[in-house]
Amino acid sequence: MGGLVARALLTLKNFKQDLLNLLITQATPHVAPVMPLDRFITDFYMTVNNYWILNARHINLTTLSVAGGFRDYQVRSGLTFLPKLSHHTSALSVVSSAVPKTWVSTDHLSIVWCKQLQLTTIRAFFDLIDADTKQITQNPKKKLSVLNHHFIRHPAKHFEEKPAIISDLTVTPLWVPVKVSKWTYVAYNESDKIYFTFPLANHRKIYTHAYCQSTMLDTNSWIFGCINSTSMCQQGVDLSWKAELLPTIKSLTLRLQDYPSLSHLVVYVPSIHGSKFVVDCEFFKRETRSIQLPVTHLFSFGLSSRKVKLDSSGLFYNIELLNFGQIYQAFQVNVDSKCSGVKEEITSIYKLHIPWSYEDSLTIAQVPSSTEMSLKLHVAQPDNDSHVALLKMYTSSDCQYEVTIKTSFPQILGQVVRFHGGALPAYVVSSILLAYGGQLYSLFSAGHCLEYATMLDKEAKPYKVDPFVIMIKFLLGYKWFKEIWDVLLLPELDVIVLTSQSMCFPLVSLILFLFGTCTAYWGGLLSSAAVRLLSSLWLTLKRPSDLPKDIKMLSPDLPLLTVVLIIISWATCGAFAILLTYLYYVFKIVHLQASVTNFKNSQTVNPKHSRRSDKRCGQHKDAAAHPPRLSASEAEDSLRMHSTVATLLAWVVLLCAPSLVYWFKNLRYYFKLNPDPCKPLAFILIPTMAILGNTYNVSIKSSKLLKTASQFPLPLAIGVIAFGSTHLYRVPCFVFIPLALHALCNFM
Repeated sequence: MGGLVARALLTLKNFKQDLLNLLITQATPHVAPVMPLDRFITDFYMTVNNYWILNARHINLTTLSVAGGFRDYQVRSGLTFLPKLSHHTSALSVVSSAVPKTWVSTDHLSIVWCKQLQLTTIRAFFDLIDADTKQITQNPKKKLSVLNHHFIRHPAKHFEEKPAIISDLTVTPLWVPVKVSKWTYVAYNESDKIYFTFPLANHRKIYTHAYCQSTMLDTNSWIFGCINSTSMCQQGVDLSWKAELLPTIKSLTLRLQDYPSLSHLVVYVPSIHGSKFVVDCEFFKRETRSIQLPVTHLFSFGLSSRKVKLDSSGLFYNIELLNFGQIYQAFQVNVDSKCSGVKEEITSIYKLHIPWSYEDSLTIAQVPSSTEMSLKLHVAQPDNDSHVALLKMYTSSDCQYEVTIKTSFPQILGQVVRFHGGALPAYVVSSILLAYGGQLYSLFSAGHCLEYATMLDKEAKPYKVDPFVIMIKFLLGYKWFKEIWDVLLLPELDVIVLTSQSMCFPLVSLILFLFGTCTAYWGGLLSSAAVRLLSSLWLTLKRPSDLPKDIKMLSPDLPLLTVVLIIISWATCGAFAILLTYLYYVFKIVHLQASVTNFKNSQTVNPKHSRRSDKRCGQHKDAAAHPPRLSASEAEDSLRMHSTVATLLAWVVLLCAPSLVYWFKNLRYYFKLNPDPCKPLAFILIPTMAILGNTYNVSIKSSKLLKTASQFPLPLAIGVIAFGSTHLYRVPCFVFIPLALHALCNFM
């Protein structure tokens, strides 16, 4: 978050922007918070990003954002990419797996101590020093050039602000002409410098491209172009700056028509002692090395695959991955290599190149072998971008390769979790609300409450929620509906926000709803098991308690408890008061469960006495002298409802937990949290839960408000998905409404 705080400095009125001229952030979520758990953090993000967008022309701060890649499970790399603006070109965003001399993905912690990335950053800092001032340069073009050199594309040469394009070639008697289209030279203990010259006149008629690679990873110039030369030249165009550094080679691909003035290509082999390296060059037609491979369909589920064979003995291939540009796509690629006449292992490099963002990844393979790779994206392809993702293969001429691609369903689910996992609490709460509404309706219609698991299975259906969200999104496309929407001051639909960020998966809402329902089911079972366990512990430590003799909603200590919790909320932290309220509610449930368990045990020991007691409990002839008592069946019925409410309230506590943790960690500085995002919620939730803690189904099943209360959870479940999936802080607001109506049933 330090990177975001640094960007926020520019929004301060009296801050001098001249104090900063370079900002490097590591794994900073610039686009949006990872979990939007309160409105203050989302407002902060909106303020910072809007300022940078509106003032992009006046911000002279060169910014580099480095992401950790797929190993960073805390901050997905798509959140670290700075917004691309046509008039703001001083911002770069890159994934660590694409950074030259790093080429690895890092987790959220190791990104700050990963040695490869550290060294790359340090080299960049040294090159950013101005020779005159001995400080970081003020020249924005130089800063951007240095960052591009070290973090985007490294030519295997030391950085030079103004590199010499024309280089003097040392006069040496060893100028060796090479007229073949494919050439390999193994250098070992060379005593003399050698220039190998490739005349281009004849090659231009047949081939479109030239490709050269060298395993000598020094930083000296190694490939040149001669202009109007016959066999040798004293000066040449240094083409080494066009090369690219890879883990085991440095390579250069030239399109011949881009260099019409070059007559020769010159490869320089220095004199070395004790070192061995290999230089390869070849000329080829683009169509023979560029192969189109349409990816398999999303719903093939890995049952079908597509293959392509590389039969020619080339050194370099471009495989165009057609129809690959969405973040919900994920594939498994298998590269099988077979080599003939090779006694030792050869290194091949497979590079996934994403042209619309710097998120390339490399795989190094020792051939012959079978290598598996995964293909997936951090950033979706923009609508106005026509580039194609490439699988660049740096191969061996002695081997044949077969590339197989198929959809990977587990990795698709991984992408769903990566991009939408933060929305899961909203879907869990939506499922619980549907079950809660079903229980209230069964109490109204049948006079008793059904089991939580039964109602969840019956009521938590995606078709009760998703069609309404889709319908609202469709209607918002019409101007008249949008105007009504704005008049009602309703917030923007979350699914529209996701669509604008190219994050809408097919059937993603259905998948999340299934996960949410499963989580709600197991969460309910865990909650019930915990209550039973605590009630058993209660019976062990304390003398057995009887069933409540008075089912009146208001007890003498209830107003006092409510006032105390509200004071705690106002004086300390709203989330802390909500936690205490939850613990009080759980205590009431445990006490009731212990009473039911004790009653059942006594019924088993003395059934005659239990029948007489139960009969007396059911007599209400003299209600004034003897207040109505709760029977065992009525207590169990109330427990079912209380269990659902406790599960629902547990998720509210979880969503408020970050405020509680922040307040607790800063207690030594201040006792009162300010601003407190949970305080308004606490003021409403405390009296509501205090009433519900003393509410039994038998006392509200004849309420006139019960039918209305049972109908509210369905539209609120829709609202949770519509407005709370990317704004989690809104979810508790939808939860307290049915709870408040449930509590009001005691009075109406």
